[in-house]
Amino acid sequence: MSHDSHAEVEDRAVFRSMMEGTAEDWAIISRDYNAFASTLADRVLTHLRLLDGDFGGFPVDRLTHSLQCATRAHRDGRGETYVIMALLHDIGDTLGTYNHPEVAAAIVKPFVTEEEHWICQNHGAFQGYYYFHFLGMDRNMRDRYRDDPHYAACAEFCEKYDQSAFDPDYDTLPLSFFEPMLRRVMAKPLKRQPTSAVAA
Repeated sequence: MSHDSHAEVEDRAVFRSMMEGTAEDWAIISRDYNAFASTLADRVLTHLRLLDGDFGGFPVDRLTHSLQCATRAHRDGRGETYVIMALLHDIGDTLGTYNHPEVAAAIVKPFVTEEEHWICQNHGAFQGYYYFHFLGMDRNMRDRYRDDPHYAACAEFCEKYDQSAFDPDYDTLPLSFFEPMLRRVMAKPLKRQPTSAVAA
């Protein structure tokens, strides 16, 4: 038996299936959706902080790696959307152990360029160039994308920023430096996603 108060029920849609929905129902849902969407950056930052202290055997923890990757991109003059893609490229590590690039790419997709999204989504295969051969895998796995127009950009991202961001002595900028940038980038999508309206 539900213990919701009368006021709480009145403040929610009343349909039991979407086929029964009304304009009034969707006005309520849209209002709450927009309020929830406005706190996306907070949730992303909270999830990013889960990488703090998670070394996974690497010389630096996953948060430091992410910050260092973003720091290198920022100091190289990259734009804000690129830097935030660099910051978040491994955010999927906690929930997408076997497909972290795709998880990260889904998060950044509405806020970055097509090329930046492609880099984020495919960087795993490109990063493998630097270590797959030590694990009995094909280090040239990235070559399957050789004919893609974003191939060179992804190879450059991994060479200049990703594979080099494991230096414990590097002057890495803190998360607080990138927080305002992340909030600006995530304030409004660059493009509307057809599946990102208000549907559950």
